Amino acid sequence: MSSLSNLPEIEFVSTDVSQIEANVITTYEGISGRKLAPGDPVRLFLQAIAAIISQQRVLINYAAKQNLLAYAAGDYLDHIGALVKTERLLEKAAQTIIRFTLSAPQPQAVTIPAGIRVTPGGQIFFATIQATVVPAGTTQIDIPVACTTPGIIGNGWQIGQINKLVDPLPWIQRVENITVSSGGADVESDDAFRERIRQAPEGFSVAGPEEGYRYWARTAHQSIVDVSVTSPAPGQIEIRPLLENGQIPGQEILDAVAAVCNDKRIRPLTDQVVVLAPEVVYYNIELIYYIAQANAAIASGIQEAVNKAVDDYVAWQRSKLGRDINPSELTARVMAAGAKRVNIISPAFTAVTPAQVAIVGTITVTYGGLEDD
Repeated sequence: MSSLSNLPEIEFVSTDVSQIEANVITTYEGISGRKLAPGDPVRLFLQAIAAIISQQRVLINYAAKQNLLAYAAGDYLDHIGALVKTERLLEKAAQTIIRFTLSAPQPQAVTIPAGIRVTPGGQIFFATIQATVVPAGTTQIDIPVACTTPGIIGNGWQIGQINKLVDPLPWIQRVENITVSSGGADVESDDAFRERIRQAPEGFSVAGPEEGYRYWARTAHQSIVDVSVTSPAPGQIEIRPLLENGQIPGQEILDAVAAVCNDKRIRPLTDQVVVLAPEVVYYNIELIYYIAQANAAIASGIQEAVNKAVDDYVAWQRSKLGRDINPSELTARVMAAGAKRVNIISPAFTAVTPAQVAIVGTITVTYGGLEDD
């Protein structure tokens, strides 16, 4: 399926003010039978009218383009999605696992109700998703909790940081998260939603095509930016999602993708679908670059641009599954930033399979000084 970026730019009506003005004045002169001088009040009035017409045409162009997938935004894009039964993914709450520890084994079962809150510090709260029973004679139980504030704000709390019980419970001595909180997401962006709408027709098939699985996998969570679908053996399907900024999905998102793609309305009866995290291929960056003597006056600016170019390369490299580690791309970016010459010590070119993603390890960027042209 071709990308929307390959489509030509389209304009429904011309918004060129000078052209509109010329047409208005020519039409008036033809009807009135008199020539308008540059300072004629009628000409000035018609020029003002032409400006208004141009502004109206801008609005006409905008309104017309909202009927096209490549340009639609906001609510207009939601309406286009409805045509292919694709809805924008709403914000999701981050989740983690909290271990509740009792002060001593109890002779009877202890119930931890749904909605019991824990917090890392009093501003962000997580609440138990469902009531859970601690069996008699045991002192620990692990319970899933969800952030009470949907969105990415609940992501990234490290193991042990969520350790304060907000709602008092008898016999509970300690609480702490045993997994890093993840899975929180803001409302799906227009760009991500537009791409899913473009892929929606692939989901109409019930024969298990690669693009179909890719489409359905992306419906599980809006932070999924790429999906690898492979078949290592007949009837076996491996799906590997990649999250935005090259993040590796946690178990919560893997389970969500598995639930969607194993739905009996989506998965062919004979397919065995397994959802796995992408394999990580680590690489290091070490390079030395030089700046032309003629650019000595702006050397500090070039150094900043080179550092940004390296950061952009790292982000580009990890943003797609199966993207080969390509030092030529790094060289091109550093040269475009203003370097005269660059010596890439590492990485070397490395092929990356569709099930893998390249993630940077260490970065060493050395400025080698000025050189004559």
